[in-house]
Amino acid sequence: MHEGALSVLTAWSNFYVITGSSAGALTGLMFVVITLVVGNRMPGKREGIGTFSTPTVVHFCSALLVSAILSAPWRSLVDLGLVLGLTGLCGVAYALLVTYRTQRQSAYEPEVDDWVWYAMLPFVAYVALLLAAIRLPAAPSEAMFALGGAVLLLIFIGIHNAWDIVTYVVVEMQEPKNGDEHTTN
Repeated sequence: MHEGALSVLTAWSNFYVITGSSAGALTGLMFVVITLVVGNRMPGKREGIGTFSTPTVVHFCSALLVSAILSAPWRSLVDLGLVLGLTGLCGVAYALLVTYRTQRQSAYEPEVDDWVWYAMLPFVAYVALLLAAIRLPAAPSEAMFALGGAVLLLIFIGIHNAWDIVTYVVVEMQEPKNGDEHTTN
């Protein structure tokens, strides 16, 4: 790899240390969120976990993976682009699977913002990752900005979705269920 390409990767090393560390820590926090969901034994949640919670962990892990890949000492931008491209392609396939699961699940009726945050934005992030990986050997500087944007988008999607899951669980716990309402005289 020529010196210019190596310096592009080096210039981004702190960014990927920060985003990778953040994604790793946020992945750990998702285990707390899952514990809340399971601990409340809310009906129909098994389907919801696979549709909403698991993808959130996958997005954090994808951000961590891309950060780790970009922090490795690559000798060739072509090889790096290939690995990142496969990661992006797997992400696109996973985003399509989550969209399919979202359509088929019956535990919750997704609203417009759910479709945006759980289906559309992850798809956009993984497509951006794939396209940036393809462009990396020819235009490394521009591709690094696209890769950085994709990683940040995955982290922000994960943060939003984790918050969305927690608030949903809290609201569900607060609402009385049929037959659970107590009247006072």
